[in-house]
Amino acid sequence: MKNDLLPGVKTPAKNDQIISYYALRILIGATGIFLPLLLIIGNLAANSSLQVEPSVSDYYDNDTAGDILVGVLFVLGFFLMTYKGYDRTDSIAANFGCVFALGVALFPTTSTNPVVHILHFVFAVLLFSVFIFFSIHLFRKTGPGRRTRQKVERDRVYLVCGIIMIICIACIAIGMIWLKTLSKEYNLVFWFESVALIAFGFSWVTKAEFLYLKDENNHTKESS
Repeated sequence: MKNDLLPGVKTPAKNDQIISYYALRILIGATGIFLPLLLIIGNLAANSSLQVEPSVSDYYDNDTAGDILVGVLFVLGFFLMTYKGYDRTDSIAANFGCVFALGVALFPTTSTNPVVHILHFVFAVLLFSVFIFFSIHLFRKTGPGRRTRQKVERDRVYLVCGIIMIICIACIAIGMIWLKTLSKEYNLVFWFESVALIAFGFSWVTKAEFLYLKDENNHTKESS
């Protein structure tokens, strides 16, 4: 098999494209890490209030924060659509993520139409499922003979991020089903969603080998 067909092996012809993949990963990660903070800042700017909404999606009807929410979801969808990775599975998963992100944006949870509300919930669950799939499975794949010490450490980060997202989604479900009063009083859905989004973002930034856990040999980049 030719080297340029091996996952993770960079060739001069593909070098610029792969570099763009790493930049794209940072941008995708940044949308998750900064979205909760941007929503709080947007609400502060529009209403001079630090009051937190019950969930991330509830910011949809907020004048400024709502625009930020929809804008970030569309940007995230665009980034995922353009992300190809090193494997066809990565591209398919990213394309699904794009559709689900747009679905969350186009079908607001604040709608009085029950069908729209259900669609928003379904798209949100599917979107987080894609995030978890990337962290726990796709990001942890490795090309033959390319499992460096840094890759082992990154794999641990991906796994932890994926587990955090699963725990957050489970806690949201528990709160919505059995602890409705407590969840509403302390805006637990928003905080668990925020932690899950930050974990998602941190996973993608780690995938870009940004600032830390970078392979010492640039030719040992991981496969996906």
